[in-house]
Amino acid sequence: MEQKFNASVQYNDLLGSVAADKADRTGPSKWLADKRLINDDEFIVGISMSIGENHGSHQDPVYVTFLVSDLKGHNNVPEMLESIDGPMKVKKIEVDMNVTDFFALFKRFEVTMSTKGMIEGKMYETE
Repeated sequence: MEQKFNASVQYNDLLGSVAADKADRTGPSKWLADKRLINDDEFIVGISMSIGENHGSHQDPVYVTFLVSDLKGHNNVPEMLESIDGPMKVKKIEVDMNVTDFFALFKRFEVTMSTKGMIEGKMYETE
């Protein structure tokens, strides 16, 4: 099934971006390899994490999707991605995780959101 890789929820009231640093010892690739979900020739090209409907409190799990590809005869992932004409073909690995286990895959993690993304990428000053 063809899909667009971007975050979207029912109403998209808040839109933004995310940045993360992989953990030194237990990043996403190592976690998948340790669970024998990927092999040495496969690379994560995308990660999506979603949370179901919350009503004032969170209950695990969170739903995590890893999009994985091999190099398809190329030297590196950027080169492979540049060569693709049309939708990228990936292996989709879906897992349920505790939220703390998901965030443990990263050394640092930051999310920004603003109403309908109105201030995404804008400079601001505080008083």
